[in-house]
Amino acid sequence: QGQFVESGGGLVQPGGSLTLSCVASGFVFSSYYMSWYRQAPGKERESVAAETSPGGTINYADSVKGRFTASRDYATNTLFLKMNNLKPEDTAMYFCYAEAGPYDYWGQGTQVTVSS
Repeated sequence: QGQFVESGGGLVQPGGSLTLSCVASGFVFSSYYMSWYRQAPGKERESVAAETSPGGTINYADSVKGRFTASRDYATNTLFLKMNNLKPEDTAMYFCYAEAGPYDYWGQGTQVTVSS
């Protein structure tokens, strides 16, 4: 059974940075499309970064473009989301996600709070 273990969230001041990590296990990491989502209280879950093919080009939401960078490390089966110049509106629960055909896996979520 595949799974992700997420880490890296926390409280940060506006303008600060955080890096989220998701360690994958139990599935073929290189064969899955990877994405990052977030969900703020009272709002729908939204995509912030999504691969167009496994390990390929990444599309970013307009709200995070130029500030967030998603990447993956094949040696450690880890996804990363580097977040710079964080804003209060970035406050949300962040989730990593992998899909391939009928199979998909979600991380457990990690809270990011941007506040002074």
